[in-house]
Amino acid sequence: MTHKGSMKPVKKKKTEEPELEPLCCCEYIDRNGEKNHVAACLCDCQDLDEGCDRWITCKSLQPETCERIMDTVSDRLRIPWLRGAKKVNISIIPPLVLLPVFLHVASWHFLLGVVVLTSLPVLALWYYYLTHRRKEQTLFFLSLGLFSLGYMYYVFLQEVVPKGRVGPVQLAVLTCGLFLILLALHRAKKNPGYLSIPASSDTSLSSGQLECLNRKGQEKTKGFPGADTAGSLNNRTVKDDPKGSSRLLAGSPTKVKEDWCAKCQLVRPARAWHCRICGICVRRMDHHCVWINSCVGESNHQAFILALLIFLLTSVYGITLTLDTICRDRSVFTALFYCPGVYANYSSALSFTCVWYSVIVTAGMAYIFLIQLINISYNVTEREVQQALRQKTGRRLLCGLIVDTGQYNRGFLRNWHQFSTLGTRAIHHPAEDIV
Repeated sequence: MTHKGSMKPVKKKKTEEPELEPLCCCEYIDRNGEKNHVAACLCDCQDLDEGCDRWITCKSLQPETCERIMDTVSDRLRIPWLRGAKKVNISIIPPLVLLPVFLHVASWHFLLGVVVLTSLPVLALWYYYLTHRRKEQTLFFLSLGLFSLGYMYYVFLQEVVPKGRVGPVQLAVLTCGLFLILLALHRAKKNPGYLSIPASSDTSLSSGQLECLNRKGQEKTKGFPGADTAGSLNNRTVKDDPKGSSRLLAGSPTKVKEDWCAKCQLVRPARAWHCRICGICVRRMDHHCVWINSCVGESNHQAFILALLIFLLTSVYGITLTLDTICRDRSVFTALFYCPGVYANYSSALSFTCVWYSVIVTAGMAYIFLIQLINISYNVTEREVQQALRQKTGRRLLCGLIVDTGQYNRGFLRNWHQFSTLGTRAIHHPAEDIV
């Protein structure tokens, strides 16, 4: 006989969760957490059906409906891939389609070329301000830049090289320049100097601690020459930081003054800034560049300048070779504005149109490069320049083209030496301590 007390408890078997079936190359998990198929991209979309009905009946669409339609389209725009279809950013597609179409249309006639090449920068600026106002990341400009490089090189190989005026050495130099641009862009796309977000328990400061530190900092800056003038550039307004930021000052006025980022919950060093688009603080942030879809900061500023320099040299060289081929016996500057008979042949017309497109892009990049050289010479970042212009501080020269805040300026040679040593944490710059 068995007693009840000696009976062993019966272990309940755990219910095994059903394993998810692996996705095929055309399947994916949509934003609602359901399995979907690439072939069903136009099926079961109530928002799209409602939008089409209202458009047919000449009724206005609500902004919320348009946003839902765009979210659905961007979620269903995928390409087959191993272990499930991959999502494609919709902002990549317009440059791939519109740029060749616009350039081919512009090569039909001189007047069409003027209209198209004038409208392209206007459309690009409009889209930039649209996305910048919404604080959204976009791959449109990165896609436009990379595709422009590839397409200009393709037209050069197809239309210019077969004419026999470009030698193998010249082609090799142009090709090497193109690869160097891509390498420099790859380096510039890396970490610009993001500040790592520590654990909240280690970095969270109470309001009383922040007020105490701020009070000590104000006491220490009293009587310190130039403290108010220099610090005015780094003051945060309520609009810039709605959650508020408290100013921290180390033990003495000669140490680096730092501030607290309420969004990243960390203390950031001098000249660091919170990027609203990337959503993280960047060390010595210069600006957010849409052409690389990343910030330009302490760790990638040199690569960014190098990429601009190589692009300008390569672009000017390619423009020179193309004009020398399609407009013989004329100087480059003369051929750019007067090249008779260039629209008689479609091949030369397309090449000439691409030359003017390259000139417009090169002129824009040359302006950015010039501003960067000026800022480096005065040891200011683009963010500091914009803030100085808003607050009407600093010294303005050449109608605001040059803005000298006087905060970190150590002289031309020392400023460039400091820029050449960016990213080396061991090197200390005492002039930046007086903030």
